[in-house]
Order: sequence, then C-alpha cells, then structure tokens
Amino acid sequence: MRSLLVVVAVLGSLLAASPAQASPSWALKPTGVTAQLRGLSAVDDRVAWVSGSGGTVLRTEDGGRTWSSVAPPGTTALDFRDVEAFDARRAVVLSIGPGADSRIYRTADGGRTWSLAFQNTDPAAFYDCVAFFDRFRGLAVSDPVAGAFRVLTTADGGRTWRQVPAEDLPPALEGEFSFAASGQCVATAGPADAWIATGGGATARVLRSRDGGRHWSAESTPLFSSASAGVFAVAFRSPRRGIAIGGDYADPTGAVANLALTADGGRSWRAAKGPAGYRSGAAWLGSSVVAVGTAGTDLSRDGGRTWRSLSTDGFDTVDCPSVCWASGERGRVGVLTRD
Repeated sequence: MRSLLVVVAVLGSLLAASPAQASPSWALKPTGVTAQLRGLSAVDDRVAWVSGSGGTVLRTEDGGRTWSSVAPPGTTALDFRDVEAFDARRAVVLSIGPGADSRIYRTADGGRTWSLAFQNTDPAAFYDCVAFFDRFRGLAVSDPVAGAFRVLTTADGGRTWRQVPAEDLPPALEGEFSFAASGQCVATAGPADAWIATGGGATARVLRSRDGGRHWSAESTPLFSSASAGVFAVAFRSPRRGIAIGGDYADPTGAVANLALTADGGRSWRAAKGPAGYRSGAAWLGSSVVAVGTAGTDLSRDGGRTWRSLSTDGFDTVDCPSVCWASGERGRVGVLTRD
C-alpha cells in the first residue's frame, strides 16, 4: 500500500510550511472535458481516476499532464458519481440514479474493457457511493428502502455484490438519506471499520460498522440537518480518529454547524468550528486534513480542530494518497502544490 515515508516527506515539504513559506495552492490539470467530476480516486502522485456526468471516466498516469477517456461503452446517459481505483489498471465505478441507472462497473485493464458487476432492479433504491477496505472487500450504499439504508458488500474486488439484510441496519429517520456529492458518503479504515454519512432527517447521523459492513449502528452528530444539509463526507485517519463534514449545499457560504470530530471510531461526535461554509469532501494526509466545497478549500494542520482558508477554488471532492488531488465542475482537476 502507500508508503508512510512518502506521506511524511510530502507533509514536511507541502503542508508543514513555516509562515515565511508559500501556502499550498491548486495547480490545475486540464482534462479536456466539461463534465462535473464528483468521483475521484488517486492512487499516487501520478495515477488518478475521475468520473462524473455524461458517462465520463478519465484516467491519468503522468500526474495529470494527459488524460485518457476510458468510460464503459454506451453509458453517456449515466452519472458516475464515484470511482474506486486500486492501480492504473483496476477500478470500480458507480453510477447514481433511480432503478436501473444505479450500476457498478469493473475494469481490470485500465478501462479498455468493462464488466457490469451490478445493476439495481429496485425502483425505490438509489445508490450514492462506494468504498473498499482493500483490493477485494468493499461496500456500496443506497438511500433507504422500506425504512432502512441498503448496503451491498463484495469480497472479490467488485465482481459480485451481496445485499446486507435490512434487519442488520438501524431504522432510517423520516426523510434521511445520503448525499451523492463527492463519493465520500461511505468511508473505511483498517480491515473492518466503515461509516456512512447521512442528512435530510431531523438529525445528521453517521452509521458505523465494525465487522466489514455486516452489521451497523447509528450515532447522532451535531451537524445541521435539513433536506439540503447534513453530513456529506466522512474521512478517517485510523479506525478511531475521524471527521464528519458537510453543511447546506443550498447555502454554500452559510454559517451552519458543518463539522464534528470523533476519537472513538464514531461512537461519539463532538462539534468543532469548521470551515466557513458548505464542504462536500475531505481527506487526511498525515495529521492534516484538506476540505473542499463549491465555495473553497481549507486546511487543518491539527486534525480538524482549527482551519484556515487556502483558496476560493471550488471542488466537489478530494483524495490525498501521497499528494492531494481534487475534482469538480467543468472538468476541473487540481493537484495541491506549493507556489
């Protein structure tokens, strides 16, 4: 997996700058497309996959200098809101939508060929995001059906998927759902811990599993919740330490409770002063956290306790394997670098 030495080196040179040094900033990597790219999976500083509207799936192997269009054929009507890549050849993409529009495709040859691994047949289901523990075991999450969130699991790298029984998930709140805004409404850490972000109901919650997604419990967070607000993303540095971030996408600069921290794996959440406005994505790089939203980018060097604005560049999602990548509207992709 990713080298700890690389992460430490990047932190030393990029995020842990002295006040006299330049702040990190986004270096844009033109993709040649105008799609909204809400799906992002960065393998390292050279290999990244992005996905989005208009059936768009792109891959770079040279740090974003060039991009290859590698979408499954015949999918221009789909919106690929999430992608999970294992390397330059193997990846899984998820499209959202009601009924048959919610699909999971898998490639093992860099996108030259794809197999349709899952296609939803329930008109009440709407799949939002996907995440993996490792190269084999993963989860996909749908909005509630018949009063419970729907979770799929895979143990063969996304080739086949099985539904978790509804009785192994907590009842959904009235109006509760997950936001398909950044591919980060589900997150994993370690071999068995997973979390699902929710909003829309009376309380913004985080669902938690400690056994690889087989059984789930729910905990309330202090984030503001409404039809357009809640927890948009969960990100964990370890199975115990993580953040829940969000806000109100209908009021992207509004001052609502948008951040909570946990030090016990999501059993409890405490409010923290978050970035100024709606943030849809977040990623850890060592002890630092980068958060993005349509109104800007923010950096915390102390695990989410305090934040400072990096830029007003808007992105939908972020991923930080050894350097930070972000993607968003109009085909925008950036890599966080120092001026």
